[in-house]
Amino acid sequence: MYGQEMMGIRRAEKEKSDDVEVDLEAGESSLLYPGISRGENELRWGFVRKVYGILCAQLLLTTAVAATVVFSPGLNSFLLNSPATLGIILLPLILMCPLYIYQQRHPLNFVFLGLFTVFMSLSMGVVCANTDGKIVLEALVLTSVVVSSLTGYSFWAARKGKDYSYSGPVLLAGLNVLLVTSLIQLFFPLGSTMVAISGAAGAVIFSGFIVYDTETLIKRYSYDEYIWASVVLYLDILNLFLEILKILRSVQSDN
Repeated sequence: MYGQEMMGIRRAEKEKSDDVEVDLEAGESSLLYPGISRGENELRWGFVRKVYGILCAQLLLTTAVAATVVFSPGLNSFLLNSPATLGIILLPLILMCPLYIYQQRHPLNFVFLGLFTVFMSLSMGVVCANTDGKIVLEALVLTSVVVSSLTGYSFWAARKGKDYSYSGPVLLAGLNVLLVTSLIQLFFPLGSTMVAISGAAGAVIFSGFIVYDTETLIKRYSYDEYIWASVVLYLDILNLFLEILKILRSVQSDN
């Protein structure tokens, strides 16, 4: 009788031990990256969710504003032919300065973020309105697939301890080359083939930025930089969309 009781106690302890082991394994799999403490991990996950919540709101607002421009020919014509067009293009660049300065000052940070997103959305709406709808839809689907895949990979890579911080200078150099190439094409058009090549290079560069900036979001941003983190990822996604759109448009013009 005593032996049976001891065997029952040992079996219960073993089952309890197994449960703890499973719980520990589940806990390890939820860590953002190796070496982070449990408390820091919870705070970091909260920060990541906040950034992606703001980013989703930006993308939804962009979709709504761009769709309004696309389905309003009068508004599209006004934005395209009005002298205010240059202002609409330059305003997001101007707004980035106060947005960066006041990113930690509530509610100014959200006011500037809203204005920045609206004016970026108007520019995107004009681009989409003057592009074949089928091409826009294809670019949107491809961008969604690429962004989802790269974001998932970035979180997996961070959990495995991979580090891509070294790629920052390389991506910046590639971005500078892309900007110079775009300026050259403004004054000396190089043809649809070169446009497709530069679009492919741009897509690779901004794909790299998505991985790099997602890793920065996971590991390096401070908790009060949620506005700027969302702006950086937002610009990465929009630029990737524009580069894919450029490739598809050049392919269509060749055909």
